[in-house]
Amino acid sequence: MGTTAAVSRRSRRTRAFGSLTGNQALLRVLVAYLLFTLAEYAVWIAMLVFAYRRGGTAIAGLVAVAQLAPAALVAPVAASVADRRSPVVLLAGGYLVQAAAMAGTAVAVGAGAPLAAYTGAVVAATAVTTTRPAQSALIPSVAATPDQLTAANVVVGWLEAAGVAAAGLLAGVLISLAGVGSVFAVCAGLGLLAALLVAALRTPPLATRADVDANAAGVSEGLRLAVRQPRLRLMLALLTADAVVIGALDLLVVILALTVLGRSPGWAGYLQFAFGAGALLAATVSAVLVGRRLGGPILAAALAFSVTLAAVAFGPGLAGTLVLLAVAGAGHCLLTVASRTLLQRSVPPQLIGRIFGLLEGLTMAGLALGALLVPALAHLGGSRLAVLGVAAVLPLAAVAGGRAVFRLDAGTAVPVVEIALLRSLPLFAELPAPAIEGLAAALRPVRLSAGAVLIQQGDPGDAYFAIAAGELDAEQDGRFLGRYGRGQGVGEIALLRAVPRTATVVAHTAATVYRLDRDLFLTAVLGHAPTRRQADRIAAARLAADRAAGR
Repeated sequence: MGTTAAVSRRSRRTRAFGSLTGNQALLRVLVAYLLFTLAEYAVWIAMLVFAYRRGGTAIAGLVAVAQLAPAALVAPVAASVADRRSPVVLLAGGYLVQAAAMAGTAVAVGAGAPLAAYTGAVVAATAVTTTRPAQSALIPSVAATPDQLTAANVVVGWLEAAGVAAAGLLAGVLISLAGVGSVFAVCAGLGLLAALLVAALRTPPLATRADVDANAAGVSEGLRLAVRQPRLRLMLALLTADAVVIGALDLLVVILALTVLGRSPGWAGYLQFAFGAGALLAATVSAVLVGRRLGGPILAAALAFSVTLAAVAFGPGLAGTLVLLAVAGAGHCLLTVASRTLLQRSVPPQLIGRIFGLLEGLTMAGLALGALLVPALAHLGGSRLAVLGVAAVLPLAAVAGGRAVFRLDAGTAVPVVEIALLRSLPLFAELPAPAIEGLAAALRPVRLSAGAVLIQQGDPGDAYFAIAAGELDAEQDGRFLGRYGRGQGVGEIALLRAVPRTATVVAHTAATVYRLDRDLFLTAVLGHAPTRRQADRIAAARLAADRAAGR
């Protein structure tokens, strides 16, 4: 039995990761995120180096807080756009603002104007907060299956790890060769390219206008949900604690490079590279998360992150510091990938933008707290106390969670991928959230090889099919009627008109569709007047098109 389950999980992982290559919209989102990650971490290192050279640890910490405090306040409010409108609007707009602010910072650094440079960095850091909430709402909208969603999140973790590692090298090389300003100039170009990659995507919001109006309280609705659910509250606490550690580590690597190890400023980037390299390795291993429960990996990753970071406090030398930072990076990567995936599965779709916006705000606040924590601890007890104090943050958050730590996987997962698919179909676009969530939970995936028959003309109608991936061809009496893909469905005419199937539907390519049984389909469609009118329009238009094709 155990061998069969292991083979099944491997098969699911292989299928999920293989399916990513055929999802062009998802690939564009992922490539844009890689460019974003490169820019985010490279300019963060560059700005800390810039500030440290002008005022040491205290000024570097204050500049970090100055970037993060506005971002923490703006993130939850800005992210609510991802619930009201297509998340593409927020994602592309955020990339453009980041690019403009980075370009302005490059000019200010080149002109020797520190205040202007700090201002540009604050604007860029604030715009950064739009990316992850928008992407967290967008990825379920373009993923074809829950396993593909998990696989995409694993790839996001891998890309972030690769971006951190590459950003460290990029910052180190550019600072050494052309100065701090060159980092901002290059990253402005990366931000612009990221905006161009995602701007052409077309996805609807996960919530209808009625859902948004019903949750018009905005950020407070997300706060109330987090307060009511201990499991959700704990996940937010762990990710916030992780941000505190990362905020502290960003400054610690500068101190380690310049003071403890006595190296040049470029070594701050190289130490960051070691952390990112470990995360990159862990992101590859995190493929095993597909199809698994995530509570155990989350706690194990948090423990590994904390223990290895604490070991850095005991002066292992340059080689030892690099190795320990790599292991710490691995723990951080596994923690964030698993936690964000579980969070996506746990949040009502109409609130997903606001919950991830709240998380982004908490993350920025955590980064700021971490930046302040290092100078305070270093003042009290030197670099060793600073490292040990930072390493204790995650265990303290887990302990504060109490028994909820052992119930992270409790409860029924929200079928966010299925909800996003149904919401993308014009037929179900106006269904209220409770109705569409019920339908999404009832969907069953059907995988088709090219040439497989899904519907046979003349058969009784027993189900509706929503197309998640691939293409299907419809034929009537041997005549080609049309080709259908994601964002479309087939089979509604026989159900709505109580007639036999009017056409044969064959898979043109390998495809994934979701089956919705007849009774559930009719209950949802006929019980909601706007949806019934839309269904009648769609059925009439399709019948007319079929008759025209027949002539």
